[in-house]
Amino acid sequence: MGKLLQLTDINKIYGDKIKNQVLYDVNLEFEAGSFNSIIGQSGSGKSTLMNIIGTLDKPTSGRIVIDGTDTSDMDKNELAVLRNETIGFIFQFHHLLPEFTVMENILTPYRIKHNRVTPEAIKRAEYLIDMVGLSKVKHNSSTEISGGQQQRAAIARSLINEPKLILGDEPTGNLDSETTQTVFNLMKDINKELKTTFILITHDKKVAEQADRIIEIKDGHVIMDIPNK
Repeated sequence: MGKLLQLTDINKIYGDKIKNQVLYDVNLEFEAGSFNSIIGQSGSGKSTLMNIIGTLDKPTSGRIVIDGTDTSDMDKNELAVLRNETIGFIFQFHHLLPEFTVMENILTPYRIKHNRVTPEAIKRAEYLIDMVGLSKVKHNSSTEISGGQQQRAAIARSLINEPKLILGDEPTGNLDSETTQTVFNLMKDINKELKTTFILITHDKKVAEQADRIIEIKDGHVIMDIPNK
């Protein structure tokens, strides 16, 4: 399916007077449609790497090419457009809006992007709601559903704009082991059905070991990168 994402010689240094280097010459490529996990201890640099992949932060040096677009010289507005069109995010905390229903929450990124909600968007939201198993609670307020259901709603929301890449930052970090497995299986199903590329940061070895590829970051270096078939 080709390369969706290429990172070449990525370095990240924070601070001017006292420099703190967090990433060292990171080189990674991600195939379209792949399912990847990134593991590492706290402070290893994996969250910084995730923010750089998601264009939320810029590297000090190095190149990132997303879906054929070199992001090196893009300004904040151009990066925001690319991000909205290409990337969906799932965080450890679902960040659903409490005053909105499940359906309204899922439609929020579409509404932000297009300033309105079309019948096609509602149809896609219905499809995603069905896919994540929330049809019975779609008109419930987001505070009236369980933690696992909230995270499934967050996954559906991340998919509403049809991104090619989903970045998950500890997406199962707040869930019990049974719900973690349910949510993980759902992400794998979406990966197979929609061919969406997934990159998950996780502390959970059980989750990481179910991905098609495991990348380990330690002290800002990639120390392991293995296919997991």
